Parts: sequence; C-alpha cells; structure tokens
Amino acid sequence: MEALRILLAAALFLGTASAVSLGVVRTEGGSVQGKNIRLGLFRSMDVFKGIPFAAKPGIFEKPKRHPGWTGVLKATKFAKRCLQVSLLQTSSFGNEDCLYLNIWVPQGRYVSSNLPVMIWFYGGGFLVGGSMGANFLDNYLYSGQEIADRGDVIVASVGYRVGTLGFLSTGDSRIPGNYGLWDQHAAIAWVHRNIRSFGGDPENITIFGESAGGASVSFQTLSPHNKGLVKRAISQSGVAFCPWAFSNNPRKVAEEVAEKVGCPTDGSMVACLKSTNAVNLTMAAPRVPQGSPDKPGVTYLILSPVVDGDFLPDHPGNLFHNAAEIDYLAGVNNMDGHLFTSADIPSLSGKEETPVEDVKRLLGAYTKEKGQAGLDLAFAEYSTNWGSTPSQQAIKTTAVDIGTDYIFLAPIQAAIHLHAANAKSGRTYSYLLSEPSLMAGPGRPYPHWVGADHADDLQYVFGKPFTTPKAYGDSQRDLSGYMIAYWTNFARTGDPNKGKLKVPVTWPTFTTTRQQFLEINAKMNESYTGQKMRLRFVRFWTSTLPSLPSVGGTARQ
Repeated sequence: MEALRILLAAALFLGTASAVSLGVVRTEGGSVQGKNIRLGLFRSMDVFKGIPFAAKPGIFEKPKRHPGWTGVLKATKFAKRCLQVSLLQTSSFGNEDCLYLNIWVPQGRYVSSNLPVMIWFYGGGFLVGGSMGANFLDNYLYSGQEIADRGDVIVASVGYRVGTLGFLSTGDSRIPGNYGLWDQHAAIAWVHRNIRSFGGDPENITIFGESAGGASVSFQTLSPHNKGLVKRAISQSGVAFCPWAFSNNPRKVAEEVAEKVGCPTDGSMVACLKSTNAVNLTMAAPRVPQGSPDKPGVTYLILSPVVDGDFLPDHPGNLFHNAAEIDYLAGVNNMDGHLFTSADIPSLSGKEETPVEDVKRLLGAYTKEKGQAGLDLAFAEYSTNWGSTPSQQAIKTTAVDIGTDYIFLAPIQAAIHLHAANAKSGRTYSYLLSEPSLMAGPGRPYPHWVGADHADDLQYVFGKPFTTPKAYGDSQRDLSGYMIAYWTNFARTGDPNKGKLKVPVTWPTFTTTRQQFLEINAKMNESYTGQKMRLRFVRFWTSTLPSLPSVGGTARQ
C-alpha cells in the first residue's frame, strides 16, 4: 500500500514537473517559442532551433542586425546550412540566409536562471559544415542536449558563412575577408545581449569548437572585437596557427575565383565578384583534390582567415594580449593527422607496405619552403628511433605522427604556450586525447595501432555513447562522462576540476615552465598527466625549421 502511495505521488509530481518550461521567450527581434522535451522526473530540456541572430548577409558584407518579426516565431526546426559545396565538390547546397542559432536550456524543478553558456562553432576546413552537424535518423551530431543536461549549462550552436562567401579576400579593404568570423562574432554578441531571457548568464560565456571551429575559437579570443563578451574558450584540434587556418596571400585565391566565374583580375575584379551569383561564387572555391605524398590535401585548404586590419588587426602571434583575461583550454587527438595522412598515403590504412620514400615525399611537401636542408633535418628527426630496418608499423605510425605534428599538434602547443605567456587572470589547460579509434582493430577499416583520429573527440564531447548506447560500450560512456565533466566544469568555473561534476584525475594548469597536460582516455588515472608534449617535435616545427633560410617559392600561399 505504501509503495502504491509513493508511486501515485511520484506520478502526480511527474505531471507538475513536466510543466517547467520557458514557454514564449522575448528576444530583441521578437518572441520565440521552442519545444520542451521531458527527460525524467523534474528534468526537461527547452530546445530552440533556427533563431535568427542576424539578417540575411549581403555578398562580401559584414552581418547586420536582424530587422525582427511580428508574432511568435516557432523555433522548432534547424535552419538550412550556409551555402557550401558538397563533399564531392560537384554541386552546392544550403542557403545565403543562414545566420541562425540553436539553444538547449536544461530545466529542473524551477525554471533555470544564471546558467553558464557554451557556444559551439563547427569544423569543416572553413569550406563546409553546419550548426546541427551530421545527421543519422534524426540524431544530430551537434545536439547540445547531453552536454546541457549532464553539465547543467546552456548550449548554443551557430551557423556561419563558409567557403568563398565566408572567407574570400582580396587582401585589401575592397573585400577584406573574415566574413565567417564576423558572423561568429555577431552570434556571440547576440547571445550576450539576449541569453538572460533564456536563463543564461551573459557574463559567463564559453566558446568552443573543433578543427576549423577550434581555430575560429582561437581567432575570436584574439580579436579586439570580443573584449568583454567571452570569458572562456575551448579549442579542440585547431588554432589560429594551424597551417590551413590562416592565409598570407589571399589575393591569389581571389584571382583564381574571379577567373572561374568569368571576372577580370584587374581594377574591375571586385565590382564583378560582388555582382556574381552566390552559387557560382561558392562553386568557384579552390578544389581540394585527392591528396598524394607530394601534394597533401590539407595544403589546398586555402580559403581561410586573414589579417584584415579590423577583426584581426595584426598577425595572430601578436594578438595574444587580447586573450589575457580569457581562460583557455586547448588540445589535440594523438593521431589527429591520420584522416589526412592516410588520404595522402593510402597504403597507411591498408595491408600493403608503405615505402619509406612516401614518408620522405610527405615531409618534403611540408618542408618545401626550406628545400633539401629542411627535408634532411626533418627526416633525421623523425627516423631517429627507426634503427637500420624499421618495421612497417614504425614507418606508418611515423607518417601519421608527421601529419599530426605539422597540421595540429605543434601549432596548438605554440598557441597554448603564447596564451600562458600573455595571460593575466586567464588560466591555461592543455590536453591530449589518446582513446583508440573505434574504427581500428580486427575486421575494422583501420589497423589496430590507430589512436584518436581527427574528429574522434566530437562523439564523446556531445555524449553520443549515452544517446546511442547500443553503438558504444561502458568504457566509451565513461570517457564521454569525463569529457563532459571537464568541459562543463571549465565553462562554469574556469577550472575543469571544479564544478558540478566529479572528474577522475586532477587536471594541472599549463605554465610556460612546466608545460603540463592531461592525457584523456577511458582508462585514465592519476598517472595520466604529462609534461612538455612532444617537445622535441614542437620545437622542430615552431623554431628549428622556421629558422632555416627559405628557398624559392613558399610552402603555402
């Protein structure tokens, strides 16, 4: 009888518990209504999809405030992605009117207030991507629900222009570029102005992103335009220093695009480009071909941020004083380069042998600015532990290490170091994700030795082992729980160890002297902290190689 009374009381409570919702929310543009999803006793989630944070942008123009709307905007569907090329680069899809964001707000017994806010920027090489991410049976990769629910934070995800419309620049004031970064900034400013109505704390905003999204986060912290808007930042597998994330010679790309759309490359080029159809401009983005050891695919990602004298008034390396008050957490996957390097050297992931010559050709492409001297030095550095007859595994893992170090790890470590060196109140944290790839092992596409590949972190940060439990094991759920705990604790307090969620290992702060980092793994324990991550190779790419005299052309335009 007692049990029945408890059950009845619980059922009554359940009825009232589900009523806790924001309902209609007033924003600067008008009223919006999302959807309330029941998650359990006293727990629900208000989800708003497709709220405009800026007007439809003009071609090669900064975003402008949205004019607003009348009535209540039903914010229940993701907006279309920004206009972009398909993955095969044979067609385009998406929309010019694409500056929308999505918001997840966790609710308990009472309507939430003053919650930390996390704003997500997607990756995609500044060429592709969307605020909702890849979708399988209505399960969107970038759904903020698990992070918001478990970490008791508000999550927002943002659309921004990519490709030609987002990042074409003539290298001068006529088409200065960085339009995708201005979109992101407009979203941050909108969240700062409006998030209190959704129960968020505008003074506690964390921006986070992966790959080009991680580099975007880095650029946002370095821009003077975000002063006072961003309190913390997380860069996963991408920073402003990554070789694909920054363009020194945008004019050359603008001329290539102009020729493809039938515009002249003289004084009338800009007027012609601005009057060209958006789809044609999008399709004229430089193609990223199937890579080879001599021409790695990543070197073709050349539509990217630039010094425009405004959003980025100087080279990123000279702007770290702007991030002095921002808490910064950044890191890399231990085989982040595998996705790219195995496309350049297909034998890496197969059973066939990888010739040493292919590793040399890859190194030659990454060091070509320094000629033979750069290649010789690089090869000596990477083959030092090989012995006289290196095994195939040694050769293959070295090729992946080269890709990981050059494309991600060395530039990320350099950015972390500069953040710590310039920090005043801002704290710095560094990580290495070493969880083996789920694609590796017997009967799977990758060999057993493949560690955490590029984008492997996303499923754990967004809680996919909880959302789709059958696809994962308990250890992956543990790892996802750890990462959500560290990320949301950091968003709440600026310290990944302190917040609402328990963590398995105390994460030490990174200082310029000790250079400590946390190795993140499903099996992690107190021994999973390290110092001076791959310092020898970081020094090679950031100091030894750049100090050599350059030959002829440049490595990257």
